[in-house]
Amino acid sequence: MNPAFDVLAAQLAEVGRHCYERGWALGTSGNFSAVVHKEPLTLAITSSGVDKGLLESSHIVAIDAQGRVVRGAGRPSAEAMLHLAIVRSRNVGAVLHTHSVWSTILSEATADGGDSLTIEGLEMLKGLDGVGTHEHRERLPIVENTQDWTAAAPRIEAMLRENPGAHGFLIRGHGLYTWGRDLAEAKRQIEILEFLFEVMGRKRGMTWPQ
Repeated sequence: MNPAFDVLAAQLAEVGRHCYERGWALGTSGNFSAVVHKEPLTLAITSSGVDKGLLESSHIVAIDAQGRVVRGAGRPSAEAMLHLAIVRSRNVGAVLHTHSVWSTILSEATADGGDSLTIEGLEMLKGLDGVGTHEHRERLPIVENTQDWTAAAPRIEAMLRENPGAHGFLIRGHGLYTWGRDLAEAKRQIEILEFLFEVMGRKRGMTWPQ
């Protein structure tokens, strides 16, 4: 038995259901992970193909640093190697990924070649880790989507090194990734970023040509 895994599995299931209820991870979309051990690196992560509105502790598996299942009967998310890359690059304790309407829309708003989304001047920016003023300028990189995240993981690690101040990133036409020192911080950052996305999307909808 591993009490740490059991606790994290229950917490991840709760976070997943919360994101479903908010419309950020409908159906089987989204995936969530938390670090069980740093040495050797072990992640608790959602199983692939599970409806997030029905997510339970039994749908969480543990994987090692190579993405191999070491506990549980499910198949880890197809983006498991991306979670591992973020944990290694940012030295964080949890990684959350949502597929919300607003993150998807904004990830494509710069499809003309832009590689980032900038958010500034909004009070809710202060909810991000280490941000103390609404004057903060948050730049979220936008990376291209792929169906082979194992091959793309080194590209993501390089992008994270090049953007040390980013609190997350968007995948074009796909969704948001963010993280935190622990699951509670990662959940807070999901809520803050999703709020900011909706504000930006609604503001742009008021000014874009009809």
